[in-house]
Amino acid sequence: MATQAGRNDTQRKQKKKMKYTMLRVEIKRTWHMKRMIVPVIIGATRMVTKGLKKHLEATPGRYLIDLLQKTAILGTSHIISKVLQSETGSLSSGDRR
Repeated sequence: MATQAGRNDTQRKQKKKMKYTMLRVEIKRTWHMKRMIVPVIIGATRMVTKGLKKHLEATPGRYLIDLLQKTAILGTSHIISKVLQSETGSLSSGDRR
């Protein structure tokens, strides 16, 4: 399912493009290669941006959207787990006064 390009999605795409523009310029300068920035925004609820399929087709290699979503979910759960562990660790050390 693709989402409408809402205000939030458009802002996120622009932030991603700006973030990697300097890298693209550096690659072009160093190796004399043209590169394009492909913003990939994936949600865990099977929501993806409208142009994702087109962008993935322009990218070398073969990517399955389901596997990209799985990777995003696992990465998010890893981050949440780390945060929760650090919070419970700081709570435990605070109780030891």
